[in-house]
Amino acid sequence: MNKILLVEDDVEISTMLKNFLTTEKFEVITAYDGKSACEKALSDQFSLVLLDLMLPGMNGIEVMEKIRENSSVPIIIISAKDTDSDKTLGLGLGADDYITKPFSVTEVLARIKANIRRNTQYAAGASERQPILQKGNLVMNLNEYSVTKNGSKIELTSKEFEILKLLLQNPGKVYTKGQIYSLVWNDIYYGDENAVNVHISRLRNKIEDNPRKPQYVITVWGIGYRLGE
Repeated sequence: MNKILLVEDDVEISTMLKNFLTTEKFEVITAYDGKSACEKALSDQFSLVLLDLMLPGMNGIEVMEKIRENSSVPIIIISAKDTDSDKTLGLGLGADDYITKPFSVTEVLARIKANIRRNTQYAAGASERQPILQKGNLVMNLNEYSVTKNGSKIELTSKEFEILKLLLQNPGKVYTKGQIYSLVWNDIYYGDENAVNVHISRLRNKIEDNPRKPQYVITVWGIGYRLGE
């Protein structure tokens, strides 16, 4: 049974989501403030974290940053903040998905299943694929789900890892933003470039010597991205 950490200070919303997800065969652990959310996230193994941004004590962004220091568990933000800048901040700091309030429980369920499915597929299929992908000093180990550069480990979120893996496995191929979104997010692309742009930017900041002059993730102007030559 997949275990979900639900971090939401609104008791009514938390109870509603927990009851619904429990009927869908998920085990749901709840937290109502940032401090307890961090303690639970770091003391147990979860398949996914549902995280509200407006929390007492530590806010959701601080909680997410703390989790990301130790885990690449999929994180879906659920928030009433729905501006592009809020979404960009959340995705940029390590969230895998962003749902705005008010929401439908069926949408939340679909997003949860999609994110867990992607993680499960990568974990199960890693041994069936070429275990090591390399470009220069950058090495990706699919079996260990890890990336190193010059021997030093680089911590990537699941989306960043999947984008880099896609490019490493297909050198020379140019992917549009729509193709990247469809393949990595496993969802229909509706023309919102924000999610792809943010994750590409974060990935470059982590793997490139100079993110403004990338050597690994190259922009093909007017088309998309490819692996550097």
